[in-house]
Amino acid sequence: MQGDLIAEEFKKMVWVRDKDGKQYACYISDLKNIKKPEELTDEEKEKCLDLSLVLGDSW
Repeated sequence: MQGDLIAEEFKKMVWVRDKDGKQYACYISDLKNIKKPEELTDEEKEKCLDLSLVLGDSW
């Protein structure tokens, strides 16, 4: 079922806020230091989705 597939992918993701306050949706496997997500590297940010692009700045 498509819903089951989406649910499994959703479980692999985390929502993090960087030091500038921007929020990202990332796969856990793409993060090097999950204990300090506010220290996202530029490389990690490229693999994540910047939520302001999806939701807008006023969200």
